[in-house]
Amino acid sequence: MSETAFITIKNLSIGYNSRSGDVIPILRDVSLDIRRGESVGLVGESGSGKSTLALAGLGYFKRGLRVLDGSVHFNETDMLALGRDDLQRIRGGQIALIPQNSGQSLTPTLRVGKQLIEALRLHSDLNSKNFNSRVVELLEQVRLPDPMAMIRRYPHELSGGQQQRVAIAMALAGEPEALLLDEPTTGLDVTTQAHILELLRDLARDRNMAMLYVSHDLGAIARVCDRVVVLYAGEIVLHGSAVQVLGKPRHPYARGLLSSIPRLNQTSMPMSLDGRPPMPGETINGCAFSDRCVLSDEKCTTSSPPLLALESGEEVRCYHSNLIDRIPINSKKVASFRKSGEVQIAAGLQRLAISYSKPSFLTTLFKKSSQPPNTVDNINIDIKKGETLGLVGESGSGKSTILKAIAGLISPKAGKIILDGTIELSARVEDRDAMNLRKIQLIFQNPDDSLNPRHTVGQILAQPLRLYFGLKGNILRQRSADLLDRVRLGAHYLDRLPSQLSGGEKQRVAIARAFAADPEIVLCDEVTSALDVSVQAAVLNLLDELKTEQKTTYIFVSHDLAVVKAISDRVAVLYQGRLCEVGPVNSVYQAPFHPYTDALLGAVLEPDPYITPVLSADDIVELSPPAKGCPFQRRCPRKLGTICETETPPGRQIGLGHIINCHIPNNEL
Repeated sequence: MSETAFITIKNLSIGYNSRSGDVIPILRDVSLDIRRGESVGLVGESGSGKSTLALAGLGYFKRGLRVLDGSVHFNETDMLALGRDDLQRIRGGQIALIPQNSGQSLTPTLRVGKQLIEALRLHSDLNSKNFNSRVVELLEQVRLPDPMAMIRRYPHELSGGQQQRVAIAMALAGEPEALLLDEPTTGLDVTTQAHILELLRDLARDRNMAMLYVSHDLGAIARVCDRVVVLYAGEIVLHGSAVQVLGKPRHPYARGLLSSIPRLNQTSMPMSLDGRPPMPGETINGCAFSDRCVLSDEKCTTSSPPLLALESGEEVRCYHSNLIDRIPINSKKVASFRKSGEVQIAAGLQRLAISYSKPSFLTTLFKKSSQPPNTVDNINIDIKKGETLGLVGESGSGKSTILKAIAGLISPKAGKIILDGTIELSARVEDRDAMNLRKIQLIFQNPDDSLNPRHTVGQILAQPLRLYFGLKGNILRQRSADLLDRVRLGAHYLDRLPSQLSGGEKQRVAIARAFAADPEIVLCDEVTSALDVSVQAAVLNLLDELKTEQKTTYIFVSHDLAVVKAISDRVAVLYQGRLCEVGPVNSVYQAPFHPYTDALLGAVLEPDPYITPVLSADDIVELSPPAKGCPFQRRCPRKLGTICETETPPGRQIGLGHIINCHIPNNEL
C-alpha cells in the first residue's frame, strides 16, 4: 500500500445560504486522507454529512450547496478547479460511485445488458467483441441468478436488491481506481451482502483501489474498512482504526451508536440514543453532542472541544474521552414481557400458494404442466394474537409476497388466509369489507413511497380516521395529535410536509397512520432497513411499546436477523417460497437448526473486525426452486442423496413449537 494519499480532503466546509441570507454549514472543517488499497468508513446518524462528504470526493455537490472553504484532491488533481467535461472523464472511470437508491441510477427504458455494455464502452478499454462475456462475468460477481436472463430484463422487472447489484456491477465495469459507496448494501439479504462485501474487500486489495464507504451498518463497516470516521453534526468527532473505533470507541456518541445495534447473542431490545442531532443552522453552544451526552458538564455546554490526537493514534473531539468506560456499550432495555395463557389465533395461512407467472393460451388450451414452480408454495402458519412473527430469508424467498397476499394486494393461486380463526379473507383487497380492511394494516420499507408528498402529516393521518371512524373537525385533529404523541413526535408535526421530515420521522408517521385504523394485525415490510442504527433502535422500541399497549399482532419481515431476534416471539425461515423452519425465536437461533438457517446465521455481520462471517465458497444463487424434493437441495452442504432430490422433506418437531422441514434425522442436525 502506498503511503501517499490518493484522495485528500482538507479543511472542507460545505453549506448553503438560507432565505434570510445566512450561511448554514453542513460540513465544518473536515480533513481526511485515503491511500491506495485502503478502505475508510464514514458512520453517523442521518443528516451528519456522510453522503455530502462522499460526493465531494467526486467534485459533486447537491443543488444549493457550495464549498465554503477547503480543498478536494484526487490523485493530486484539484477536483474543485475542474470543469464539467474534465470531471465527466474522471467520474465513472477513475472514480466510481455506488449510490444507495439504485433505481435512480438505472435507465428504466433500457435492458440491464445494454446499460452494462454502455458502461463498458464509456469506461473500459475492452474490445466490443468481449462486452457480452464481461457483462455475464460482472453479473456473476454480484451474485445475480441466471445472468443470461437478467441481461434481457428491464430495471422494473428486478427486485430492489437485484437493482442494487446491477448498480454495483456498473460501478465495477470500468475497473475504477477509487470507489465511493453510499449505503451500497441497503436492501440486500444477509448472504448476498456478505458475499458482495467480500468481493469489495478483494477488489480493493487486488486492484490497490481506494474506497470511501458510507453506511449506517456497522457490521458492514467492520468487514470492509481499515479506518473509521465518525461524523456528528457535520464534524469529525472520532477517527481511528476499525479495531479501535468499533472495539473501544473513545467518544460517547460512537459508544451510543454501538449500543443501538441488536446482537445475535442478546435477547433484549437495543438501547436508542435520547434526543436528536442539531438541525442545520441551529445555534450550538459548546459541544454539539452535549445535550445528549451522559458525561456532559458546564464546560461541554459552553466551549466547543477541538479534535485532538490521542497516544493510541485516534483523533477525538471530546473533553471526557478518558471517562468513556463509564458508559457501557451493551446497556440494553429489557424487552416487553409477553404473558402466556390461552392461545388465540389472529391469522392463519393454510396451504398458501402464490405464483407470478401466468399460463399462456396454449398451455391452458392443451393443459400442459410446463409452468414454473410457484413463487410461494404450501405455507402453513398460524399467527397468534399479540405475538410478533418474524419472516426471514434471502431475496426471493417470498417474505414480502406473503405480506402482500395477506394485505390483499396480490391474489393467491391456492390456499386460504383466515382472520380471527374463522373468517376466510377475500383474495383481493377490493372485495374485502371495511371492517376487515381496518384490521390489517401494512407499513412499507420506504415511507417516501407511501406518504403523499403534497399532503401534510395531519392530512395523511386524517384519511384512515375519516374512512373507518367518520371523525371530523376538532375531534379529528385531536385524534391525529394523539397518534403523533404515541409515536414520540407531537402535535407540532401536523402541519408539516413529508419533505420537512427526516427518514426516521417519516417512518414514525407511517407507523402512526397504520395505528390510526386501530388494527389487529400490522404487516411490517423491512420498516427499519433504511434507518440509521439509533433511529432503528428507537423505532423497534416504539413498535414493541405500541404492541404491548394495543395487543397488536405483527408479522415482521427483515433481512437483518439480529433485528428479527430482538423484536420477534417466533420466527419462520423461508427459502424460495418454501418453509424450512418455524419456532420460538430463541429456539430457532440456537442449534440444532435447518442447514439453510445455519447458512443465514453464519453470514450475519457483527460490528467487530475480528469476527468473520462463515460463507460457502461454492454457494450458488438460484432463480427458482427445484420442481421436487427439498428446495435447498442444490446448496445444502449436508445433502443426503436421492431422498433430498425426490421427496418433500417432512415437518418434524425438535422442540416445543419448533418444527424443521428436513430429511436429516433429529439427532444429526
